[in-house]
Amino acid sequence: MREMRFSVDVTLARVPVANRWISDRWQPVEVVAATEPAADAPEYRCDSDDASRWTAKGVSVLLHPTEAEGYFLNITAPEPKLFVMWRRAEDGELPPVQVVVVTASYNEAARSLDGGEQVDSLPLPREVAAWLQRYVAEHYKPEPRRKVRRNDPFAGDVPPRGHQDPPASQ
Repeated sequence: MREMRFSVDVTLARVPVANRWISDRWQPVEVVAATEPAADAPEYRCDSDDASRWTAKGVSVLLHPTEAEGYFLNITAPEPKLFVMWRRAEDGELPPVQVVVVTASYNEAARSLDGGEQVDSLPLPREVAAWLQRYVAEHYKPEPRRKVRRNDPFAGDVPPRGHQDPPASQ
């Protein structure tokens, strides 16, 4: 089974919020196909004077054959997405937010959300969509459909060996 890896740049920004408890929140605002291959760890660059916008350059996106169904669900959706899992850094640390994982799999994103992680989605760039479509065409094999018997409470019951029904009374 063959994995495929490509690189993206993810921009995160601090967005003002009209809320009485918080004044702002962080969120991914853009993802683009990177011009350079992914490194071991992304390189962070501050894009604003007030440190309210950071770009993680060279974030690795790994496509794995076991996630092919999740990629298929994504690529066939009306609006395909990339899912960005990110975390806040410790107080005073720069950059203030860090990208942990970027995935194209609905299933992997759902597992991260179930685990309590912060996951946001962004539109899938065209270059990445082309890679994803080729990967899905090569690796996704839908499971064969099975006949399902519904509303039959005794469908799984098998009579014991040597069992005979009692004779019908007259």
